[in-house]
Amino acid sequence: MSRRTEIEQRLRRLDEIADIMTAMKTLALIETRKFNRFMVNQRRLIESIEAASSDFLAFHPAFRGGGQGEGESQVLILIGSERGFCGDFNEAIVAALESLPSIRPRLVVVGRRLAAKLQNRPEVRVRLDGPNVAEEVQPVLNRLMTALHRLQMESAPWKRLSVMAHDPEGGVASHILLPITPAGKPAFAYPPRLNLDPPLFFAELTEHYLFAKLPGLFYASLMAENRRRLDHMEHALRRMDAKIEDLRRKSNALRQEEIVEEIEIILLSAESLLSGEN
Repeated sequence: MSRRTEIEQRLRRLDEIADIMTAMKTLALIETRKFNRFMVNQRRLIESIEAASSDFLAFHPAFRGGGQGEGESQVLILIGSERGFCGDFNEAIVAALESLPSIRPRLVVVGRRLAAKLQNRPEVRVRLDGPNVAEEVQPVLNRLMTALHRLQMESAPWKRLSVMAHDPEGGVASHILLPITPAGKPAFAYPPRLNLDPPLFFAELTEHYLFAKLPGLFYASLMAENRRRLDHMEHALRRMDAKIEDLRRKSNALRQEEIVEEIEIILLSAESLLSGEN
């Protein structure tokens, strides 16, 4: 096999890989735009629930949560990625986890890539496959709520629930979900009129808050993941385009050398024929 043939085979393989990466980049771009729409509505819902909880807790302080809690009384949900090609997305979550104080909460890890990096951590109690697209968020949330309920049935029920995940700007942030804390001053100077008993009202409000807040955090994480994937793909495609262009130059140069050799062989053959006739 000639060197030019080898280069052309490499070019075909690189072109196929570039096509696949371009398709992955397009999918990531589509998902990012989709999350933009979801998050606007999700943010409005969360803000309205937080405003209602602030009004309620301002006049019913008995339902406010206690202090930080320790060790087993805390559950921390870590949202990583299910797929690769997103740079140091999961490594950033691990680094943020390592920076926590000495008290180690029970960990619920979402995303196989992140779970693989934390497989030797004794604090990990639950590992769940994560979503790849927006439509997979709800099934993951159902499995997550089942896992949290199971942890709550253990000998040391959790009192504090937090989430560590990427935000759309690319950084890692921690969010305290429970206990619900007032988002600010109450909007009114008089207590809200309730049609339910305060304990039942607050229990249902807490449930609505979880089912609004958690999808928003998953959407934000997936948006950040896809943005990382877009950047990763763009850099990889630029490097691949440069490599393909370099190989094409080499292939053209080798082809020119072959043409020159063929012309020289033809000329030599013609001279031999002419010499033989003479």
